[in-house]
Amino acid sequence: MATVLADELMAAVAGLRRLIRRRLRDRWPGERLRGAEVELLRVVEDQPGIGVAAAARELHLAGNSVSTLVNRLVDAGLLSRETDPSDRRAARLRLTPAAAHRLTAWRQARSELVGRALAGLDAADVEAIEQALPALRRLAERLAGSGESP
Repeated sequence: MATVLADELMAAVAGLRRLIRRRLRDRWPGERLRGAEVELLRVVEDQPGIGVAAAARELHLAGNSVSTLVNRLVDAGLLSRETDPSDRRAARLRLTPAAAHRLTAWRQARSELVGRALAGLDAADVEAIEQALPALRRLAERLAGSGESP
């Protein structure tokens, strides 16, 4: 039972994310960002000045993989890499204004898209989604704290 629910939940979440990306992708000029690049931008947004190694741990990726992502995002003008004053070998990452604008605009467009879709649902469906949110947040917290690997 739990396995079936887990599969259905993940299929629903993945389907929502995929549909939202498809509906919004044509609005954005320039090169499309890959999922890992967006996740790195979100980590840097949440923790300005984070180092590459710490970002790699946060993302559960190898350091060289994150370094490659950083290089791509610096080249794209979305991340700035500053030398750490306490350790000249280390870099500190910050969003550029272009990246901050892009993330804000994406969130706003996503909220508007999903908001319009929610407005088209009946009240019972909207209430069921609202009621599920605390449990979904607890599930995310449990997954984040579990340390389990697949």
